[in-house]
Amino acid sequence: MQLRTGPGWIRRSLRPERPASPGDFPAWGRLSEGAAIPLADSGVGSRNVGMTERVPLDFPRLRDDEMCARAGEFRETMAQRRTVRDFSPDPIPEGVVEACLEAAGRAPSGANQQPWHFAVVRDAKVKRRIREAAEEEEREFYESRAPQEWLDALAHLGTDAEKPFLETAPALSAIFQKNQIAAPSGEPVKTYYPTESVGIATGFLIAALHQAGLATLTHTPSPKKFLNEILGRPSTEKPVLLLVVGFPEVGCEVPAISKLPWEEIASFH
Repeated sequence: MQLRTGPGWIRRSLRPERPASPGDFPAWGRLSEGAAIPLADSGVGSRNVGMTERVPLDFPRLRDDEMCARAGEFRETMAQRRTVRDFSPDPIPEGVVEACLEAAGRAPSGANQQPWHFAVVRDAKVKRRIREAAEEEEREFYESRAPQEWLDALAHLGTDAEKPFLETAPALSAIFQKNQIAAPSGEPVKTYYPTESVGIATGFLIAALHQAGLATLTHTPSPKKFLNEILGRPSTEKPVLLLVVGFPEVGCEVPAISKLPWEEIASFH
């Protein structure tokens, strides 16, 4: 099966015969340690190519049995996803995170403005700075800012102000929400539904990383403005969360929790 994308109907196999590598993503080039990975440029016009031009949709209709099988397989895959706090330092193979980021960049967004930026951190010194800043905020949170009800809700997870995973894990992705982007003229343009758009893209990314065999942790220190300073992101970008990415440590254990059945989280009308 083939996917048609962009002007000229560039064809890309959905099932590549070899693993992805940085060479498959020429816009990024070879990543340096601690480099941020852009998924789209800042021009509104270039993002909206095809919004007025129309091309045929390549959407093969699946058989009913294949639809059910795929839905069941994905449900089982995602049922195995768990948040991990004990990470191995083992490196992630080249190309894996990049391919997952490209999948995240395919998420829908308001007016196709794609108001997200994923700053991927691999450099040990940068991870150390992020950990130190995050733990400073977390200590203040646990000692003075957090209401008792919130601390009670967290108690069964065993969390505290210490965040060693921010250094141990091989990669962090700081996810930013762009509240403004630049028009082709260079003038700033307000983004629409950026919170919803970034949330959807983040869900895509978490699912893609899990599908690729990686574990994740969503870390939300508050406030998070130190991420703008450390990673050199502009003040018009709001840091949403830190996604910790890697392999679980050997012998890793997770809390014995359960998820609500679909009958309790959905209704049909």
